[in-house]
Amino acid sequence: MWLPDFKDSPLPTYLALVEAIATAIGCGELRPGERLPPQRRLAWAMGINPSTVMLAYREAARRHLVSGEVGRGTYVLAGSREASLFRLRQPSGLIDLSTNVPVHDPDNRDLADSLAELAGRGELNALLAYPSAALVERAHLAGANWLRQRGLELEPDGLVLCAGAQQGVSAALLALCEAGEPILVERFSAPGIKAAARQLRLPLHGVAMDERGILPDDLDRQARATGARVVVLTPCLQNPTGATLDAERRAAVAEVARRHGLWLVEDDVYGVLGSEAPLAARIPERCLLISSLSKSVAPGLRVGFIGGAGELLERIDREAQATRWAVAPLSLALACEWIEDGTAARRLHWQRQELQLRWRLTARVLGARMPAGRVVAPHLWLDNAPPGLTEACRQQGVEVVPASVFAVDASPATAVRVSLAAAASRAELKQALERIVAAWPL
Repeated sequence: MWLPDFKDSPLPTYLALVEAIATAIGCGELRPGERLPPQRRLAWAMGINPSTVMLAYREAARRHLVSGEVGRGTYVLAGSREASLFRLRQPSGLIDLSTNVPVHDPDNRDLADSLAELAGRGELNALLAYPSAALVERAHLAGANWLRQRGLELEPDGLVLCAGAQQGVSAALLALCEAGEPILVERFSAPGIKAAARQLRLPLHGVAMDERGILPDDLDRQARATGARVVVLTPCLQNPTGATLDAERRAAVAEVARRHGLWLVEDDVYGVLGSEAPLAARIPERCLLISSLSKSVAPGLRVGFIGGAGELLERIDREAQATRWAVAPLSLALACEWIEDGTAARRLHWQRQELQLRWRLTARVLGARMPAGRVVAPHLWLDNAPPGLTEACRQQGVEVVPASVFAVDASPATAVRVSLAAAASRAELKQALERIVAAWPL
């Protein structure tokens, strides 16, 4: 029987048990489909109250780690490895390079200055109410201006506001898909995309990739084989591989989409960090582009944009109950301020420069382990990694993510993703990379 050990955890007992479940799933100690010990039996073995175990199992189910079935027990979900990425993390002595976040500048005062400015103008109290029509109109204009740098010329009414790209992807799939219909995605896809499809009960079919991104020939084959009507892609700085479709590949993908009548949902959350234009610029009539400020400006704003043709936008939440109304007015006002006064562009420029420096540092420390021909990205896909590297890195004190978390189909890949932007500083990143080198002797 699986028995966790969390006696040194500072968390309340039920949360410590949830974290132990997530950790065991992440390292493979608990596998998809495996049954957890019955609540009363586990409580007796650990000397804790059965209600504590019940609370823990309930919270683990809420986080999509497990599923409880009356009369059968509690089982580890097949998709729970990616869910374990988002578990509540406590200081552990490990350098965490497992989550994709923008580089944080601890000395930046943009938020404090902007809040002081809003307070000085007497606008803070109004932002505790529901968003006004004027604020929504302002946000649409700001969003159109933000997407213009991606080569998209949208009118302010040519987009929908949402609370970040994750919600945008979910809203797009909900609008375009019927329950149970197949969805085409990259063979390795972001956990958020996999989670959205699972929640909406949409089976995923992975399309083959190379270092340049999705393969048009395999997209064509999968479209014919599955009859899918929708494809979800991240053409720029794809998560987890970092691949970016070049002009030739984008043209080929667009041609396949038109030939099969595919609707494209383009996750462009990393697009402003790259240099290639989005697919939506090439096939606007069949594409919904999802963007946000989360990976380039500030994740805490939770402001995103869905851009596309009017015919497609009309299908998305006409009453705005699940999109625009989910965005806090304070976040919306800050996003508008930062786009309008150039703060967002300045933060984006700083982010790009910092990623360049971190990429060069990574190449220098990893040496021959660094894959050739990759473009600068917030994350590095080590597809030449040896088996067992994830656990070897953990033993050295670094958290990275194995390919299995991102794989759509059963995959023997031994690759890992390293989030370069997650380190608190370049010094910490260098220390983490040196530990990866120690875990990966050539």
